[in-house]
Amino acid sequence: MSTADTSSEQQGRTVFGHPIGLTNLFGVELWERFSFYGMLTILGYYLYYSVTDGGLGLAQSTATGIVGAYGGLVYLSTVLGGWIADRVLGMERTVFYGGIVVMAGHIALAVLPGMSGVGVGLVLVALGSGALKANASSLLGTLYAKGDPRADGGFTLFYLGINLGAFAGPLITGLLQTRVGFHWGFGAAAVGMALGLAQYVVFRRNLGTHGRDVPNPLPRSAVGKSVAVIAGAVVVIVAVVALGWVTLANLSQATTLVIALASIAYFAIMLTNARVTAVERTRVRAFIPLFVANAVFWSLFQQIFTVLAVYSDERMNWSIFGWTAPSNWIGSFEPVWIILLSPLFALMWTRLSNRAPTTPRKFAYGVIGMGLAFLCFVPLAGTEGRSVPVLIIVAIMAAFAVSELLLSPIGLSVTTKLAPEAFRAQMMALYFFSVGLGTAMSGVLAGYYEAAREVAYFGILGAVAVVVGLLVFAIAPWISRHMEGVH
Repeated sequence: MSTADTSSEQQGRTVFGHPIGLTNLFGVELWERFSFYGMLTILGYYLYYSVTDGGLGLAQSTATGIVGAYGGLVYLSTVLGGWIADRVLGMERTVFYGGIVVMAGHIALAVLPGMSGVGVGLVLVALGSGALKANASSLLGTLYAKGDPRADGGFTLFYLGINLGAFAGPLITGLLQTRVGFHWGFGAAAVGMALGLAQYVVFRRNLGTHGRDVPNPLPRSAVGKSVAVIAGAVVVIVAVVALGWVTLANLSQATTLVIALASIAYFAIMLTNARVTAVERTRVRAFIPLFVANAVFWSLFQQIFTVLAVYSDERMNWSIFGWTAPSNWIGSFEPVWIILLSPLFALMWTRLSNRAPTTPRKFAYGVIGMGLAFLCFVPLAGTEGRSVPVLIIVAIMAAFAVSELLLSPIGLSVTTKLAPEAFRAQMMALYFFSVGLGTAMSGVLAGYYEAAREVAYFGILGAVAVVVGLLVFAIAPWISRHMEGVH
C-alpha cells in the first residue's frame, strides 16, 4: 500500500464517530496538563512557604501575583508557538518540540535550587506550553471540516483529556510535596511530560498529513529580520527588569498590560492583512466580544491557583477521617466534575447539532455561571480559621465545571472556525491571549483578597461577571450575524 493510501485510510478511520487523530492529541494533552497543573498547584506554596517548610519565603501577595503572571505568560507565549507553526515548522512538529521544552522546564524546577530553578524552569515551561497548547488545539481543528457538527463534541472529548491530566497531576504532586518535598513534585511533572511525548511519537501516524504543512512559509530573506525582532524583544525584557520597572511584586500587572496591548496589536494585524478576505475579516470582528467575555471568565476561574489556593490552605478543613489531605488537592476538584460531565455535554452537543444554543449564548451562560459560582463563597465568609468543609467547595466546583464546559471547549472550537486561513495557528494563539489576560488578571485581583473582606471580594467579582454575561447575551444576535455562517 502506498504512503498516500495509508494516510487516506488513517484520516478516514474514526473512534466513537470522531477522527482517529483525536486519540493521539487527547493523550499528549492529558500528559501535558498532568505536568502543568501538577506543578502549578504547588508553585504558589513553594514560593510563599517558609524556608523551614521547604519554600522560598516570599510574601504571599507576591507569590500569588507570580503564579497569575506566569499563567498569563504561558498563554502569551502561544503567539510565538503559533508563529513558528505558521511560518517555520507546521503545527504537528511544533507540538512535539514544544513538549520537549516543557519537560526540560520541569526538570529545571526539580533539580535547580531557589529562584534560579524557578526562573529557568518557568521560562522553559511557559515557552514549551505556549508552543504545544495553541498547536494541539489548532491541529485538532484541522481534523474537522468547517461546519462539521461533530467538532464541538470532539473538542469536548479533547477537553476530557485535559481534565484527566488536571485531576491526576495535583493528586500526585501534592502527595510528593507533603511527604518528601517540593522538588519531588516538580520531578513527577517532568515524568508526566516524558510519558506524553513517548505516546505522541508512537501514535504520530494517526494524524496522517494533518498539520504537516507550513501555511505561510517564512522566506529566507525574512529570516534575519525575524531573528532581529526576537533578539530585540529579549533585550527589552532584560532592560526593563534591570531598570527595576518590572519586579516580582508588579509582575502580574505588567503581564496584564503586555497581553492587553499585544491582543490589540494582533487584532489590528489580522483586520488589515492583505491575506485576510472580507468574510474572514468580519468573522474576526465577531470574535472580539467573545475574546472579552473569555478574559472575564478566566480572571475568576484561574483564581483556583491564586486566591483559592490560599483559601484552601488557610480556610478549608482538609481533615478526612483523621488524615489531613494536601491543600493543593483543591486543584483536582473541578476536573473531577469535568470528567463526569464532559461525555454528557459531548453527547448533548452532538445530538442537538444545529438546534443547540448559538456559540455567543453558550459564552454568555458560561460567564454568568462563573459569576454565580463566585457568589456562592459569600455565605461562607462569616466563618473563621480552617473551618470551611471540603464538601461545600466540591459542590461549588461543580458550578465552575458546568460554566467551563459551556464556554471553554466551545471557545476552542469556534476559534478554529473563525480563523483566517493564513492565521490558523495564530488565531488560536489569540484565543489563548484572552485566557492569558484573564489568568494574569487573577494574579492582579489576588492582591486585593483578605479573609476579612471576603464578602466584598467574592460578591463584587461575582456580580461583575454576571453583568458581563448578560451583556454578551444581549448582543448575541449581532455576534452570530457577523460570524458569517459559523454556528
